[in-house]
Amino acid sequence: MLDWMYQLHTPDGIRAIIAAGGLLVLTVIIFSETGILAGFFLPGDSLLVTAGVLCALDPSDPSKSPLLDLTTTMAVLSVAAILGDWVNFLMGKFAGGKVLAWPDGRLYKRRYLEEATTFYAKHGGIALATCRFIPIARTFVPFAAGMARMPFRSFFLWNIFGALVWVCSLLALGWWLGRDETMRKNLHYLILVVVAVSFVPLVIGVLKRVFGKRPLVPLVPAPEPEETIAREG
Repeated sequence: MLDWMYQLHTPDGIRAIIAAGGLLVLTVIIFSETGILAGFFLPGDSLLVTAGVLCALDPSDPSKSPLLDLTTTMAVLSVAAILGDWVNFLMGKFAGGKVLAWPDGRLYKRRYLEEATTFYAKHGGIALATCRFIPIARTFVPFAAGMARMPFRSFFLWNIFGALVWVCSLLALGWWLGRDETMRKNLHYLILVVVAVSFVPLVIGVLKRVFGKRPLVPLVPAPEPEETIAREG
């Protein structure tokens, strides 16, 4: 199990997993990372960039056809990312209160949900799109949006926009790298740079909150409209 998790975060390991499981394993990982809170540890950015490289060539024999088709991969993984956020949003809306009572464990950290709630409260709907490029946040922000009772129409539009930009841009980047021989030889380092850059917004947000001493937004789901009307009456 630990060896598999390690492989998920190394370029060679990701290539081996994709070569073995193809588009199916990619779909499962992307859906799980965006749709299940326990999937926060799964790779997203590095996986998409590596998948893009495999849309450009077969690493074992560049003279052969690529392992994946770029258009098909973009379409399938975009749908997986959209459905993942949708499931996560519904879980936050209907089960957010129960999840708040969960104790911290290896696959769940309350502080991640607190950070996601603060991020969503500050940025609103656009947070659903921008969080796609931020590890951990892309797993917890849709859940926080569900807890906050974000209007479904807004969620629907931002979810689709964010998924398309995230999936297509990183796959296209990987495809371009895979077609350039010089870039391809240094792919290991380039993927590490992509991962490091994706963590920058998360680190900045944490530092701002720590040194700025800004309080976190209370993790209490917003009341339903009928409940609000009843109290006012």
